[in-house]
Amino acid sequence: MKRIHLSDRSIIRITGEDSRSFLQGLISNDIARANGQHGLYAALLTPQGKYLFDFFIVADGDALLADCLAGDASELIKKLNMFKLRSKVTLEDTEPAYGVHVLFADGAENVLSNGQQKKTADGAILYADPRLAAAGVRVIAPKGADIAGLGAEQANDDEYQRHRMRLGLPEAPLDLEKDKSILLESGFDELSGVDWKKGCYMGQELTARTKYRGLIKKRLVPVTVEGTTEPGTDIMLDGKVVGDVRSLSGDIGMAMLRLQAITSGGPLQAGDATLTPAPPAWMHLPDADA
Repeated sequence: MKRIHLSDRSIIRITGEDSRSFLQGLISNDIARANGQHGLYAALLTPQGKYLFDFFIVADGDALLADCLAGDASELIKKLNMFKLRSKVTLEDTEPAYGVHVLFADGAENVLSNGQQKKTADGAILYADPRLAAAGVRVIAPKGADIAGLGAEQANDDEYQRHRMRLGLPEAPLDLEKDKSILLESGFDELSGVDWKKGCYMGQELTARTKYRGLIKKRLVPVTVEGTTEPGTDIMLDGKVVGDVRSLSGDIGMAMLRLQAITSGGPLQAGDATLTPAPPAWMHLPDADA
């Protein structure tokens, strides 16, 4: 088991008697899933159904803690406050009071009992990553909490990035583009980031239409990399642009590709590199010709 401190994450504390009903009408997942035993993964969309922010939410007593990209925290709070109206909700950026950590690799799941969220004596909240069991355990820890005492070996950022890329887990800002990315292209459906029964939320209409009409024509997938390229590089197949490179770590990366490119079996070129799609087992790829 390994551990890493994700220094690019912040915690927003959400309190108030209307906090759950307020979030329920805005985010892509059912806030009831943050029940003190499990966390949830969700996104906030534009009214047109395009990605704005993604985050994890866990319950901490009567409060909710949202784990988001640190660079997005103030913007996310500002955006949510625009919808408060008379709702009794308070949103507070807690940085630097909390840190976000991940326990991953073999044995990470053993720190939880039956996969249920727990809180340590020094206030750290541990919960299974709601996207995939293999993703590991996420930790929201007050400053000074003994994370090393959990028994995991310290990892570096490259080890963590390779871990999440192999699993096909998207991460902002490289993999997810504001006002552009569509949830189902980025795996949010299979990664438990969308609840199809919760009712309306901002951007729900386009998200539902995309699913039920089979409108997905490209997907964010892991790729193996031979050669040199960089994020943002166009990916070519038979002289045509079929996608672009998103994030990289050595010989593995994430790329947004047209379905035909994923299943073609032909060589994909990105700059001086040859890419080979490596869709994870959890990913459902619709018929490229549909």
